[in-house]
Amino acid sequence: MQYQAPANDLRFLLFDVLGADRLHELETYADATPDLISAVIEEAGKLAAEVIQPTNQAGDREGCIYDPETRSVTTPACFKDAYRKFVEGGWTALDAPLEYGGQGLPHTLKFVVDEMVCSTNLSLGMYPGLTHGAISALHAHGSAELKKIYLEKLISGEWTGTMCLTEPQCGTDLGLIRTRATPNDDGSYAVEGTKIWITGGEHDLVDNIAHLVLAKLPDAPDTTKGISLFVVPKFLPDSSERNPAFCGGLEHKMGIKGSATCVMNFEGARGWLVGEPNDGMRAMFTMMNEARLMVGMQGLGLAEMAYQESLGFARERLQSRSLSGPKNPDDPADPIIVHPDVRRMLMRQKVLNEGMRALALFTGLQLDLSVAHPDESVRESADDLVQLLTPVVKSFLTDEGFNNANTGLQVLGGSGFTTDWPLEQLVRDGRIARIYEGTNGIQAMDLVGLKLGLKGGQLVRTLFGTLTGYLRENPEAPHREELKNAMKALESATVWLASNAPNDPEQAGAAATPYLRLMALTVIGYLWSRMASVASRQLASGEGNKPLLESKMVSARFYFEKLLPEVDWLLGDIQSGKDSLMAFSDQHWAS
Repeated sequence: MQYQAPANDLRFLLFDVLGADRLHELETYADATPDLISAVIEEAGKLAAEVIQPTNQAGDREGCIYDPETRSVTTPACFKDAYRKFVEGGWTALDAPLEYGGQGLPHTLKFVVDEMVCSTNLSLGMYPGLTHGAISALHAHGSAELKKIYLEKLISGEWTGTMCLTEPQCGTDLGLIRTRATPNDDGSYAVEGTKIWITGGEHDLVDNIAHLVLAKLPDAPDTTKGISLFVVPKFLPDSSERNPAFCGGLEHKMGIKGSATCVMNFEGARGWLVGEPNDGMRAMFTMMNEARLMVGMQGLGLAEMAYQESLGFARERLQSRSLSGPKNPDDPADPIIVHPDVRRMLMRQKVLNEGMRALALFTGLQLDLSVAHPDESVRESADDLVQLLTPVVKSFLTDEGFNNANTGLQVLGGSGFTTDWPLEQLVRDGRIARIYEGTNGIQAMDLVGLKLGLKGGQLVRTLFGTLTGYLRENPEAPHREELKNAMKALESATVWLASNAPNDPEQAGAAATPYLRLMALTVIGYLWSRMASVASRQLASGEGNKPLLESKMVSARFYFEKLLPEVDWLLGDIQSGKDSLMAFSDQHWAS
């Protein structure tokens, strides 16, 4: 079926719930009027459905092809025209800085476009997606000269960028990297080493690729404190000479087969330092944090496409009669959407998707406020929430994105297990999102091991202040008691961690994943209460889209009755501690 952008839900969230229609009141985002936001939603939806979606299944079947003689990669044939139209439409420049050819629009709008692109072709979306991280790192840490050389080309989509971090012997533990950068006489560096799992490391969609490479200088400490960041182009911008940064092969993957995931060999390639020596980790996290938010949108995008496919199937597939009597007496059977178990799956997909979208856009809005609001205290509070919620967005949206795609496959039954239907590809493509840019377990450890303690616990206090402030200002808030219970569970879990983790880090490790999920469910509960409040008010006044508003009321009830109660189990998991997790000896595993 053809993708339908969730335009009504997006407008409801952005304009009626979150207040993003007021972003144009901030000087930085003066152009982001409600009319422009609506136009972005409309046009991005058309692009996704008419240009990008038709390349998805064909790109999966064709995949990328590596030529060992030329060490080059050919992308699926249908990608080239779609990428060209994406670039010509200015979508690569949407929220990029104005001074280098960007449009300077809110990050929230990029989140909207990212979801649509990832719904319709995750593999194709990876090429401009990772480029955006390179743009941000160069803009934040690069010299004026590097910005002049690279930013305009990357922002326009004429060139793409990569993040070259992982090596065969190390993933997250980047202190173990072996790639070295030796100073040249002209101020450049000779970069030597091998990187793996490099998205877009080599391909034929653009004329040049700017690799952002982590490496160590000759006299650097052999730890993460000795890592520097370098920009290493495929072709040298001043001479168009081929730089010896070559693809050594493609990874053989379960999914995202249209995305060129490369082994990259840097054979004395010329690179230029980005930022200060030995300060590469700070620059890297500029890329990484942005990539983590983008990966969250990948999970949401796939979940939305899976829901649309499974809903369409459930409305048409005839099987058995409704338990309450025939609903379609003129046909030999009823559509499977009448059956409670199918409804449970579809409702879970729909309600989680809309809750995850609310969480993502709420975080995107905080990101915009953190850089553009004139009040320093507002900027600081917004930044607190962005830092705290980034690992939550990455993990929860990719966990549930995959789960929802898998649920969609279940709705289709045997058909879902075949390549005749798109669900199996969505499941395959979505699985990696829980792994790359830091596995979700690492995201959870980032949350409990770093973010909870930052600024003396200020980040989590800002979150609790936001939630309690909402309940204080809205004494009639829908599902108030259920939300208060979830908040109490999150507070109890936070206190438990503060009491137990400092003396035993393994307690933090054992609690991290359930704690992240508990936070996600609680914040989404807060957002579902806000959505239900707006829907109730608009229904009472007779304004708005009545079917949408009524569906919001029912969906909120489903969330609070069927999904949010998981917080009680999660709290029990956390407070039970590490003992049963860590009790096995080596001989127990093989018993």
